Amino acid sequence: MTRHKNKRDRAPNETPDNLVTQAYTGIRRMLFLNEIAPGQKLHYRDLAEQLGMSPTPVTQALKWLEFQGLVHHRTNRGFYMEPISLEEVREIYDLREALELALLPKALENLDENSIGRLRSALEDYLKVSTNRYLKQRLLKDMEFHLTLAGLSDCRITLRILRHLFDLLYLKYKAEILFSRPMEDVDTEHKKIFDRLVARDLKGARRALEHHLHTVRDHVLDNIQQVLEEKETLVF
Repeated sequence: MTRHKNKRDRAPNETPDNLVTQAYTGIRRMLFLNEIAPGQKLHYRDLAEQLGMSPTPVTQALKWLEFQGLVHHRTNRGFYMEPISLEEVREIYDLREALELALLPKALENLDENSIGRLRSALEDYLKVSTNRYLKQRLLKDMEFHLTLAGLSDCRITLRILRHLFDLLYLKYKAEILFSRPMEDVDTEHKKIFDRLVARDLKGARRALEHHLHTVRDHVLDNIQQVLEEKETLVF
């Protein structure tokens, strides 16, 4: 059993704020690895033991996650993961589309050799793992490509909102749900977005990005619908 540290054992850098940050980071990792399922009750004492710390920072970290919309608190019952929601995912992708398309003109305006290099590097990093059997790595590199593209706009607040949308997707839904399309198709779509932007073809880049996001959204929604229908028909 993991030994909890008392105040005397605590390292100098383990201030209350740092411990909450460690708890938050640890729980986020567990969510990303699907060690916690949608709708599951979160036993903060068990989480504290797994993370090797007292329950207090874990409870504070759960409150952070509640603020982000990933968990919710039921009075006298504790914290729970938010359940799978078809409408939530549809809204996330619709908002992603609105934000990413809105940032394209500014990204194109700021385009120079340095920014082209950053986007090319993000694309190449994605293509390197596109044949990787580890879906989580693909998800992360896909996110990095989209965030790099959006980041060329230098619109920091919008980019922060976009990061939060990725959190809602990637920390809650399984990679098999989010990434079920043939990799060659996704590779081609990413390359087309890059090529159109570098060619300074705003309309072409917009069409390519819009098509990509629509196709991804439709596949994810179909997958979630199948999961929900399967849950309704299961009999034990």
